[in-house]
Amino acid sequence: MDLFEYMREQNQKKESPLASRLRPSRLEEVVGQQHIIGKDKLLYRAIKADKLSSILLYGPPGTGKTTLAKVIANTTSAEFCQINATAAGKKDMEEVVRQAKDRQGMYGKKTILFIDEIHRFNKGQQDYLLPFVEDGTVVLIGATTENPYFEVNGALLSRSVVFELKPLGKDEIKTILIRAVTDEEKGMGAYHADLEEDALDFLADMANGDARAALTAVELGILTTPKGEDGKIHITLDVASECIQKRVVSYDKDGDNHYDTISAFIKSMRGSDPDAAVYYLARMLYAGEDVKFIARRIMICASEDVGNADPMALTVAVSAAQAVERVGMPEARIILSQAASYVAGAPKSNAACVAIDKAMEVVGTVRTAPVPAHLRDAHYRGAEKLGRGAGYLYAHDFPNHYVRQQYLPDGLTDLKLYEPTENGYEKQIKERLESYRSQP
Repeated sequence: MDLFEYMREQNQKKESPLASRLRPSRLEEVVGQQHIIGKDKLLYRAIKADKLSSILLYGPPGTGKTTLAKVIANTTSAEFCQINATAAGKKDMEEVVRQAKDRQGMYGKKTILFIDEIHRFNKGQQDYLLPFVEDGTVVLIGATTENPYFEVNGALLSRSVVFELKPLGKDEIKTILIRAVTDEEKGMGAYHADLEEDALDFLADMANGDARAALTAVELGILTTPKGEDGKIHITLDVASECIQKRVVSYDKDGDNHYDTISAFIKSMRGSDPDAAVYYLARMLYAGEDVKFIARRIMICASEDVGNADPMALTVAVSAAQAVERVGMPEARIILSQAASYVAGAPKSNAACVAIDKAMEVVGTVRTAPVPAHLRDAHYRGAEKLGRGAGYLYAHDFPNHYVRQQYLPDGLTDLKLYEPTENGYEKQIKERLESYRSQP
């Protein structure tokens, strides 16, 4: 390293964000994630013994994925290389692999390759790494906010151990914030700031498990707040609320959290819990989810999970979908809340869904039987000669507008697909159908 490179790194350390400066260098300094780095856990033992195999670190932003990679870099005797998938290309990987082969051949030294945002690599880029991970040329550490089981190639996934990092708890965020304010070497201790208890509690709560968001807020507060009469910078609740302004919501409209939240939303409506349904609705709206997407999910749930137990549910859902397109946000939130709470509170039946699934299976597995002759179209010249429509009984000509006759094809007359439940309006449908079926 030349003098200019050295000075650049030193200046970068001084000017880098608090979250970067405060990053732990030893395992003992890491806050949280004890389920994977507790002293009796596999990852802790592997790092301490410097016997790490390829791993994937998966979790929301600000939970310590890069931190753990840096700790490994400071602990291992192997060469540590880092690239970011958002900026790196195949040439960068080829250079890392070339150096790793030389290092292994000349010195017998391992190379650990840390790839941040590994889900950003396409299939070809991930495939390129596979043989070098497999033969031990590089030990891979991949970090991702997306579910690796969706975003990482199966072959690469099977050669790595996945460790899921959880959002940090409120008390853990508090510990990090106190360290940030008091640490004079890597933190903001030189400013002699006073982080008031209610401000500390507020920031830890609003960060929503994201340590980086909390540290960014407290750094902004210290740097922009003038000293009080006692010569100290006082971070009050008002200052804290100005700095963070809006709760950090872990939600990526193209990612895993998106699917988890919409799944919880649908299951809450299906489970007849309007409180939970409206809560997850609010989370999606808060994060900027497309209101048309939400409306579509409500329509599907109204048909799939409510069905004929309350036919009005689909009407309400469809009307809501049309209304949100015309009204837009923020008023669309009210319309979606009405529809979601109606569907959640409605009686439930999936009989219509079960019926079509059964029917699709029959159609796909049983040889197609001819439509009975009396049900075939008779509205063309010559149909009578072919026997089309002969013997058909017009239901409206009979009492109660019903007459018993064969509708299913020969060989399938005993098929039972739609089985109405005892819930809501479907109970009346069931009673009506049973009365029809009991007629001679």
